[in-house]
Amino acid sequence: MADEQPRQIVRPEVPIEAIQIIDPQVLKELRARVPRIEKFESVSIGGHGKSLWTRTARICTHFVRNHALDTKVFFLKITYGATGKEMVESEFECMDKLHDFGRDFVTEPFATGTYSSMPDVHFLLCEFRPMEDKLPPPFVLGPKVAVLHRSSPAFPKFGFYFATFHGNVRVVHPFSKTWEEYFTTTTRALFEQERSVQGPSEEIEQMIEPFFQKVIPRLLRPLETGGRSITPCIIHGDLWHGNVGIEKGTGKSVIFDAASFFAHNEYELGVWRQPWNKINSDYRDEYHKHFPPSDPVEDCDDRNALYAIRVNLLDSILYKNEELYRKLLIPGMRDLVKKFPGGFEEWEASRGSSQA
Repeated sequence: MADEQPRQIVRPEVPIEAIQIIDPQVLKELRARVPRIEKFESVSIGGHGKSLWTRTARICTHFVRNHALDTKVFFLKITYGATGKEMVESEFECMDKLHDFGRDFVTEPFATGTYSSMPDVHFLLCEFRPMEDKLPPPFVLGPKVAVLHRSSPAFPKFGFYFATFHGNVRVVHPFSKTWEEYFTTTTRALFEQERSVQGPSEEIEQMIEPFFQKVIPRLLRPLETGGRSITPCIIHGDLWHGNVGIEKGTGKSVIFDAASFFAHNEYELGVWRQPWNKINSDYRDEYHKHFPPSDPVEDCDDRNALYAIRVNLLDSILYKNEELYRKLLIPGMRDLVKKFPGGFEEWEASRGSSQA
């Protein structure tokens, strides 16, 4: 299989004019990010990068400060309509929370707003960090993500304050006291959404109840029973190779385009199992050198397979005209349903007899 994620061609709704002008609201935010300037000598904008769901641009400002000419460059993401407004507001919240403790590893968001000249056009203004066309190696990125997770602020529940977006698919994160409760509730909603866009699948329908009644309890309940516990950790939420880079000039690893929520830290690695993702098992191995698997350790790979199923579910919703992700989803479900027919109860009974 090709190492690039297959992606259908999408034409953004955002009018091209939105990256050809400097809207007054954007200019207002630019001024707020360049304090103590005397005046802007020039401000230019041009398309930069690729995005399936938005338009993206680079803004270059030249200004006078302390009687000297200076330059600062910004990144602008532009969306359209009510969904687009929520997308940039959500991304700002996610990136802002990650940047609070991730600093140089996380692109800093500055502001969101709406064009005064085009009321249906909305924007996210961020720092601009030019990227090399390559990925950080596993021995660099794995530890960086582990440190990010270990630095996550303490939080008592799983979920998030805001809906996030997988592409343009809205995902809600109701707060839950346990990871099993959060994962079960939200994943069941995603299966219903996937069925509505892809149509019914007889095989999925046959596996859906064993999957929820046996597989999920078997793999997630042991994390928080028998004296074991996991701490909610804020994650990036969509850490595939398209959302990671190396900054030109500094060589620093950088992540962006987050869809964060408070989760089991290992959930971050579900997308690293995907055959199209250049961030692969080598990165998982390096990560776990710095953030060891949760107990029961022997379940780690099966938990990763479970989390990968949810990634395929999200992609099957997003790319509704493609069959690939359902073709990845079904065998993943089949393997786990076959492996854990007895669910948590069988596992618990076997543990009891082995310890007797």
